[in-house]
Amino acid sequence: MTTFNEFKLSSDILKALNGLGYHEATEVQAQVIPTILNKEDLMVQSKTGSGKTASYGIPVCEQIDWEENKPQALILTPTRELAVQVQEELMHIGRFKRLKVVAVYGKSPFKDQVRELKQKTHIVVGTPGRVLDHIERGTLNLQKIKCVVLDEADEMLKMGFIETVEMIIKMTPSTRQMMLFSATMPNRIKELAQNYLTQPIEIKIESEHVTTELVEHELYPVRMQEKVRLLQDLLTVQNPERCIIFCSTREAVDALYQGLKAKGYPVNRLHGGLEQKDRLDIMRQFKMGRFAYLVATDVAARGIDVSGMTHVFNFDLPEEKDAFVHRIGRAGRAGEKGKAITFVTPFETKWLEEIQNYIGFELPVAERPVATEVEKSRAAFEAKLKAKPKMRMEKRADVNREIMKIYLNGGKKKKLRAIDFVGTILSIEGIEKEDIGIIDIQENVTYIDILNGKGWSVIDGLKTKTIKGKKLKVQKAYN
Repeated sequence: MTTFNEFKLSSDILKALNGLGYHEATEVQAQVIPTILNKEDLMVQSKTGSGKTASYGIPVCEQIDWEENKPQALILTPTRELAVQVQEELMHIGRFKRLKVVAVYGKSPFKDQVRELKQKTHIVVGTPGRVLDHIERGTLNLQKIKCVVLDEADEMLKMGFIETVEMIIKMTPSTRQMMLFSATMPNRIKELAQNYLTQPIEIKIESEHVTTELVEHELYPVRMQEKVRLLQDLLTVQNPERCIIFCSTREAVDALYQGLKAKGYPVNRLHGGLEQKDRLDIMRQFKMGRFAYLVATDVAARGIDVSGMTHVFNFDLPEEKDAFVHRIGRAGRAGEKGKAITFVTPFETKWLEEIQNYIGFELPVAERPVATEVEKSRAAFEAKLKAKPKMRMEKRADVNREIMKIYLNGGKKKKLRAIDFVGTILSIEGIEKEDIGIIDIQENVTYIDILNGKGWSVIDGLKTKTIKGKKLKVQKAYN
């Protein structure tokens, strides 16, 4: 196994990786990281769950110049959920380097994104439409872009974004480094690579997540009217720690969600018809363990990384073969074992055949649990339902342990700038510039990350000082 120490990364990046629990590189990381650090273009074919985001996130963060105020890296993703997840991952990786990562995507207030982009920004992650919108309005400056990452290029093609992606690439400096990641390589994606990548290194990682022992498969032939009952029996017997239950339509998700909720299951739902802020909040709660079962459409299958996922249920079969792979990729991640349970009705046998041909093996048919088995398991299942949810720490917890976000009741309206806050904080005894992280100046308030466990020292110090002649209220931020 390759350790991250072998890549000659800076101490700030290694410290963050250690806090995240990243010690040994996955196969894709071991090949991609040195290639990017070597400033070469590359195209990577890799299935979901292979550690792809960190494979480009680590070297991209490593190469960022903190002093530069304009964005140096641009990462394009097909969905808002993936944009937010990539932003969070890169913020964790670049935490001790004090990197500012901004996510821009549709159905989110444009003016809030403009406010963030006006401040020092190192990396921008976004969906193609909103990124292009910012470029055309002059709110996203591409002059200093050193690298462009196309994440899940095949999905961007499928969603009709490729022309927009090409427009964006053409506006970036010709000297930029290009990286293309895709689960599949259709001709249009190969053509894109040929047109915009310079002698790219090609890396193909065979997916192990479909066939390996990490994911155990069970197939249940079932009639449509029996599906809900079978799902309840399997949830009772197998008693998953947490799982995603995939349905084919929003209507199916809503119906199953309402039915399970009415019976007292700890459940929530996720589909494209929900407000963006609600979707992000639901995913955050699911990751933290506030509920155990998430009923979702395929919007949740792409790029969503939830640790401790024991089960995935294909309540409905997907019509597209690769969607099946992305669904089951939610389980068996990062070396953890998982189980993929698939229902098939007589109407879905054609799709099942196509999926089995695509993954290269037949899903093993399992026997349904009998009534006595279900009753025998019921007490343990109901005890778990009644128990207080076991909150899971997000992986950022270790990284953020030495960081405190502080709040000050002054911002742009008081004509305060980052340099004003930095100057005053550095006048506090024992505080150095390495202790000051991201500064987020809003209209009436400012949030500042204080690193290295010095948060309370800064709060105490600021209580006796003025900033640009103004006395501000300062406290630990709890939002």
